[in-house]
Amino acid sequence: MPLESFSDIYNNKKPTKKAPAYRWQDLALQLINDLSVPNNKKSSIFKACRDNSESRIRTALNDTKELCKGGSKWQYFFKVLSSLNQKEAEGKEEENKDIKENK
Repeated sequence: MPLESFSDIYNNKKPTKKAPAYRWQDLALQLINDLSVPNNKKSSIFKACRDNSESRIRTALNDTKELCKGGSKWQYFFKVLSSLNQKEAEGKEEENKDIKENK
């Protein structure tokens, strides 16, 4: 059936989804689906993906999937990510300490 007017075309338009602007947004959407994140914590997932490297997020996600068999996987994800960030910070402290000692 041919469309007869502009209003017919406009009213029959299918909605389109916008693609994420950044890779970390796409990664955050994947995490939200994989970890069954509740609506009130989705912004925290986006912030974590924005502030951390993709490799660190994927490491935390893989560790979560491997270690957390039940319960709130998203909560465990934040614990794993926090642990990874803490280990990196401690490593940088040691590195800075060694540099100062060698001067």
